[in-house]
Amino acid sequence: MQDIGPIHRAEYQSDTDRTSPVVIAEAPGRIHYLGEHGEPKAGLFLSSALDRTVRVAVSLRKDNSLRFFAADLGERKRTTLVNLKYKREDRWANFIKVAIHGFAEKGYPVKGLNFTVSGDIPQQVGLASSSAIEVAAAVALRGFFSAKINDRELLNMLTVSSEAFFGKRHSPIDYLVALFAKKDHFMILDETNLEVKQIKSPLGAYKMLLMDSRVPRVGVEEELSLRLQDIRKGLELLSNKKEGASFRDFATTDIIESMGNLPEQIRRRCLHIVTELKRVEESQMVLKKADFPNLTKIIIHSHESLRDLYEVSCPEIDWLVKRAQEIDGVIGSRMTGQGFGGCTYTIIKEKAIDEYKRRLEDYERIFGFHPLIYDFKPAGAARVL
Repeated sequence: MQDIGPIHRAEYQSDTDRTSPVVIAEAPGRIHYLGEHGEPKAGLFLSSALDRTVRVAVSLRKDNSLRFFAADLGERKRTTLVNLKYKREDRWANFIKVAIHGFAEKGYPVKGLNFTVSGDIPQQVGLASSSAIEVAAAVALRGFFSAKINDRELLNMLTVSSEAFFGKRHSPIDYLVALFAKKDHFMILDETNLEVKQIKSPLGAYKMLLMDSRVPRVGVEEELSLRLQDIRKGLELLSNKKEGASFRDFATTDIIESMGNLPEQIRRRCLHIVTELKRVEESQMVLKKADFPNLTKIIIHSHESLRDLYEVSCPEIDWLVKRAQEIDGVIGSRMTGQGFGGCTYTIIKEKAIDEYKRRLEDYERIFGFHPLIYDFKPAGAARVL
């Protein structure tokens, strides 16, 4: 990744108050191994931060303008605090604005500021690159203002600010990962209470690969909305519209019997939600014991559930997962992200990587898409550099 300190100074050399410091912060991307297609506001996840990050630099201007520079794109945007609002054409700059909005609402003296952003998180494949910009900008501003705001307060501020800025709810889970991740650790994240449990990774002898299938993703939001409607309807039917009911209430019961009277499509959606909750719970002990055979089963069953019950996979992703799981030296492979294309992750012995890549040549020949492979490790939290 580029060193954005010199880039920032060169970009704003005539506009920067030279008595003011340049504060640079970075925040990681995020991957969900299990749980991301769960009950809204009540999800349970097995996740980690990625060792791919976004960096944001901030410094004081001589005037009251807010300037934004995307070093990787060579793009520039501008606004003022009075005109601080969402603009579709501002794309990446909107996420920096979320952090500015939060500090302005808290009463910090937001006037003229320069921002530079750069990152190496793969874009638009469900790795929380947008949230990483928000967190990196917020951590940089916290350092810039010497603000006495702890990570929990920063998380709450970003959640409220994002909802006010974009006009829709933003799950705090991505912020939770970015602010509380630990290097070489998995995280069990509970969306109901924002509790974090850290699990030391037992996978030191393995590599982790992220594979972008490059499948064009069309109509994803509409499809996911339909599935959310199904699970809301299913929960209403299962709970007889009991207020405050959750799928957690059914995770310890005989789910087949409980769901037997639901319409078939709704039953399948709900069955995925409940069985995935159980898989996330089971993964805690499996990882602590380094029980790789059972970790394999959990990952395989999770992908099958996403494919057959929640129906958010696609032929290309299923092909990639199946071929990876056939390789000796692979613990597991599964889709990750919103689905209908996007990415898979694979936990693999280094000696098996050449065979994995060879099979991707078959993928390109069969489906016509050139996949991109990234290696990654569970990484640490956002920080000021």
